[in-house]
Amino acid sequence: MWKIAVGFAIFAALGIYVISKGGDKLDMSGEKHGADAVHVEPAKDGAPAAPAAEASAAK
Repeated sequence: MWKIAVGFAIFAALGIYVISKGGDKLDMSGEKHGADAVHVEPAKDGAPAAPAAEASAAK
């Protein structure tokens, strides 16, 4: 029985550590579908970033 309590304490401490290190970048809202699932980093030089389908077709 004590092993369950120790395991829970370790798991809880690990979870708190991961959440605290994630900060405001941690997304707890679940799976994304549709427009919410798209994430494209802006280009460094100010030019618009090409979508993945166009970038892979250009090869």
